[in-house]
Amino acid sequence: MYNYDTVTEAVNDLAKRGYTYNFNLSDDCIECKTHGINLKPDEFHIDEFYRFEGDTDPADETIVYAISSVKHNLKGVLVNAFGVYSDSVSNELIAKLKTH
Repeated sequence: MYNYDTVTEAVNDLAKRGYTYNFNLSDDCIECKTHGINLKPDEFHIDEFYRFEGDTDPADETIVYAISSVKHNLKGVLVNAFGVYSDSVSNELIAKLKTH
């Protein structure tokens, strides 16, 4: 795994390594609105992840996930706060992200 100091550094390097899709959480999937793609938990793999913790504020905590999908032949990035588990997403999606 790589070592990054900032979220921006991680996202930029992952893009250089082919992780070009930008994903967001939805109720039961991750989605790339730009390309109209929705991936269910069984359709993607988390290749890498990086945790960033705020120096002064524990609320400034973020995880960057490097995501790939063999089914859709793509790679992308999901950036989300540690508090994702309090959002209204499916238990299956929470379990997939929580294992990393």
